[in-house]
Amino acid sequence: MFGRTKTTLPTADEALRGREERWFPLSEKHRALDAPLVTDEVPDGYEVAVFGLGCFWGAEEIFWQVPGVWSTSVGYAGGHTPHPSYEEVCSGRTGHTEAVRVVYDPAKVDYAELVAQFYEVHDPTQGMRQGNDLGTQYRSAIYVSTPEQEKVAREVTDRYQAELTRRGFDAITTEIRPAADTPYYYAEDPHQQYLLKNPFGYRCHAKTGVPVPR
Repeated sequence: MFGRTKTTLPTADEALRGREERWFPLSEKHRALDAPLVTDEVPDGYEVAVFGLGCFWGAEEIFWQVPGVWSTSVGYAGGHTPHPSYEEVCSGRTGHTEAVRVVYDPAKVDYAELVAQFYEVHDPTQGMRQGNDLGTQYRSAIYVSTPEQEKVAREVTDRYQAELTRRGFDAITTEIRPAADTPYYYAEDPHQQYLLKNPFGYRCHAKTGVPVPR
């Protein structure tokens, strides 16, 4: 029963109730980048990408090192429970996946490249898990902000699926949905830039080892 709960998404009626607003403070500054941590206001010309690719500690570290990325944060997306806690998300009763929110300058790095890097640093064929991390909160996901992002995400996904199939891998299970349908909630401050605070902390990168054809 425990395993079934952890790998089965709850319905909106089954999900935990949650809260009306964020219940914890967040740092003002990003620890790795010269930018704010909370980026509800995005600079003119910049865009937002939201990805779920397993444990968000190691995932965020990958994206803040990409040239052209202005700010990153970790949080919860794709679920039903408003303003959940980490423990609630890990219970499998909120419907959220652990996510990284990336604010980037499209003049320096385009969305297709971010999607390609997303696919190359995890295994998108594993369903409700990444490596030994089991549960709905570890599922692969892309939450798109514009119709153009959705078009690019699906094109890159199709291209990668063809390459994975050629090499004997299973079908990609990545969830692609409009970000507007699934609010992003910031995770608690200890999780933000976790690997700068804990340099020897946990990283889960269950890669396929297959590059995305550019």
